[in-house]
Amino acid sequence: MRRKLMAAGAFSLVMALGPGVPSGTAAAVPRPSGSTIPLGDGYMGAGYLADAEGFTADTRQIEFGAEGSASTQATQAGIDVSHYQGTINWSSVKSAGIKFAYIKATESTTYKDPTFSANYLHAHQAKVIRGAYHFARPALSSGAAQATYFAGNGGGWSRDNLTLPGMLDLEGGCSGKSVSAMRSWILDFSAMYRAKTGRDVVIYTGPSWWNTCTGGWGGMSARSPLFVAHWTGASSPSIPGGFPYWTFWQYTDSGSVGGVSGAVDRDRFSGDSERLLALANNTL
Repeated sequence: MRRKLMAAGAFSLVMALGPGVPSGTAAAVPRPSGSTIPLGDGYMGAGYLADAEGFTADTRQIEFGAEGSASTQATQAGIDVSHYQGTINWSSVKSAGIKFAYIKATESTTYKDPTFSANYLHAHQAKVIRGAYHFARPALSSGAAQATYFAGNGGGWSRDNLTLPGMLDLEGGCSGKSVSAMRSWILDFSAMYRAKTGRDVVIYTGPSWWNTCTGGWGGMSARSPLFVAHWTGASSPSIPGGFPYWTFWQYTDSGSVGGVSGAVDRDRFSGDSERLLALANNTL
């Protein structure tokens, strides 16, 4: 039985795999834009830089103070990263007030982000609650095949107070699939991920992508927390059809934090620190 986190909360979900092995120093590199994203170049928000969502990024930083709909409850600050940020000092990130991070692990069934192992390990050592994400490539292979690759290459889970469930990044176009075929692909990924890890995958998407490619489908809302991408500068995001509320929110792709070089996506979790820990430990 799955229980809601809170009115704007999360669901019960999971991952499994220990920390990776640190890699060598990597320099930050510019992130690509454009309608075609080469294999390995995908990251959270890549489709939006290509205007796939029908809007461009608002680079204002949102302040969560005593007023406004996003500030009527406690929220936790987070970031999401990939090899585009280069080498990250996770102790500095932690000191800057970042409570959680999603780190790119894989794409399709052949690609693993070259900085994933170092980021995943060093975030853990700095006590940043972190999770891995998979950039979906529905045109290249089945959902089950990609979920298997993800779970075996960083997208696992352990109840260690520091590991979030894996996340499926859905953006950048419908991959030539019909609405029904895309729904089936997502269900295929979700079922295999749960079989491999024991938990449900987090869904990252934007309103336009989800409404266009799945028809505003509600088939994942009872199992998967929503990580919504909506860069508006507003105090709350728009929600894709089929989801009653957001659990994570990527609200800008601009800014710096903790000395991380290059553009850094900024995120929010909808609950307080106890709720974030409960999500990580599957104790909701």
